[in-house]
This record gives sequence, structure tokens and C-alpha cells, in this order.
Amino acid sequence: MFIVYMIPWLDRSLRFPDPSTALTEPNGLLAAGGDLSARRLLAAYHHGIFPWYNPGEPILWWSPDPRMIIYPDQIRVHRSLSKVLRNKPFQLKCNQAFDQVMDACAAPRGGQAGTWIVDDIKQAYHRLFVTGHAHSIECWLDNRLVGGLYGVAIGKMFFGESMFSKVPDASKIALTGLCRILDFHQFDMIDCQMYTDHLAFMGGETMRRGEFLLRLDKAVKKPAIVDLWGGFASESGISTSILSDKLIAI
Repeated sequence: MFIVYMIPWLDRSLRFPDPSTALTEPNGLLAAGGDLSARRLLAAYHHGIFPWYNPGEPILWWSPDPRMIIYPDQIRVHRSLSKVLRNKPFQLKCNQAFDQVMDACAAPRGGQAGTWIVDDIKQAYHRLFVTGHAHSIECWLDNRLVGGLYGVAIGKMFFGESMFSKVPDASKIALTGLCRILDFHQFDMIDCQMYTDHLAFMGGETMRRGEFLLRLDKAVKKPAIVDLWGGFASESGISTSILSDKLIAI
């Protein structure tokens, strides 16, 4: 059952409430309603706001405090993962199977009965993909998609949305590859939204919402990279072994 909270209901305009007015419980709930048009989604990301809702609920918009982020140059590669990168024949690709990545992220996991990545979300992010704003990072093994993530890039900011693994370490490899690319292009941050132990293990940290929004505002105004993905955005992809040469294991 959806519980009604005292939050603003969005109208047809693209304006959002000030993120500082978001609820503390549930953490970050800011507004409801509106739509998932590309213009509204991009407006939301520019202001540190993202959609998340369950089937049967209206669209809910969030800006939690604190925020989970990863600096691309501070991704943490443990020795066990470094060994996997060097020795297993994984391939990294970008934007070759965006819809498949979303479908895999939407699949129930860990005893979950459902998913928040409903059909409307899939269609909305597919539109962002077609317009060049949304991207997928894919981990392949023996020509099978075994892990990956998707998100949105604006300026020098990447907004991570979801990730999945079908074999051990596949999502870690995708995240490592993403950080390698973004570090090369001097991206400021990856927005990971909410804290998880998995992201903390990989080098993620929390940041107060006020500081996050100040840094976000600067990052999204920086010029976008035209050829962001380079050789990763090809059918053959790139061997993950090159990542072990660029990152220090700890």
C-alpha cells in the first residue's frame, strides 16, 4: 500500500522543489507526480534529483542526504579483483546492449518479489539512450553479457542508476571500467545515490547533500565529451586486462 506523504505534487512545468525541503523520513523524498520525459529527467539530474518508485505508486522524486559518490580516480581495486582483471577473458563494452543491461538490472534478485525498474522506467531511459544521454557499461564473457551498469552522463558528471552480475565480480569489473574511462576524461564524480556496503568496498563515500549539490552544479556545466567511450564502444570491446595496468590493487 502506498502511504501518502506531505510532499509537493508536480505540475506540467519542469520545476522541482528545492532539494533542501526533502523529507528526512523516508530520507530524501522530495516530490511526486510529473512524468518521465527526457526534459524532466535531465532537469532532475541537473538538480541532484532522481526518480524511484514501486509498481502501483505515482512517480516519486528523491534527493537523499547524505549522498553516496565515487571519485573516478579513487576506485578501490582489491588484489583479488586485480587478479581477475589480469587473468580472466572478460571484455568490456559500452552502449552495445543498453536494453539488455536494463532488463538484467530489472530482474528480481536476492529474494526480491519485484523491481522498481518498471516498463515506464525502461522506456524513459531508452529515450535518453537514443539521445546520447544514457549509457551502459557491459561486462562480457564468452560472448555472453554477464554484468554491467547503466546511468546518465551530463557535463563531467555521471549518474549511476543500477548494476547487475550474473557471475562473480562482473559488476565490479563494469564499475572499474567506468571509473577508468571517466578518470581519463577528468570527470568530477559518479553519483551513486544511496549508501551500500558494496559501493563502500569499491571506494565510495558519503557526502552531505549541500556539498554534493554545489559540486554537482559545477560538474554539469563543464563541456561534455564527444567521444567519451573510445574503443570501449565497439562490438569487440576491450580486454579487461588493460585495467589492471592502470589501477593499483590494494
